[in-house]
Amino acid sequence: MARLLFRLAFALLAGLFLHGCGKPNAPEQGASTEPPAATAMTDLRKQRWARTCAMCHVGGQGGAPVVGDGDAWSSRLAQGEDVVLEHTILGFNNMPPLGYCMDCERDDLRAYIRFMAGGTGT
Repeated sequence: MARLLFRLAFALLAGLFLHGCGKPNAPEQGASTEPPAATAMTDLRKQRWARTCAMCHVGGQGGAPVVGDGDAWSSRLAQGEDVVLEHTILGFNNMPPLGYCMDCERDDLRAYIRFMAGGTGT
């Protein structure tokens, strides 16, 4: 039950993060109102991620590793980032080729992998 609540809370936060919510107060000089992963991804990348990767990686549909699930991602990344990128491009198990992101470049996909695995993306 706790895991389900965590996933639901994370999905809600991810939705707010991706779609934005007004920023009524200006941040202090040098302070960021977004988490590090958010500041590393451009708005275009956030939009692409929301319409492609997020469909499966927020809730784990089809066995997709959930965003921020270090255990699930560490076993994949142990194969090397190039292998994970190749699986992303060609498709692997239930994941479709390019994760349905037909307009994504390799750098975009690398950023999404890093973001979902708990890194900052680029």
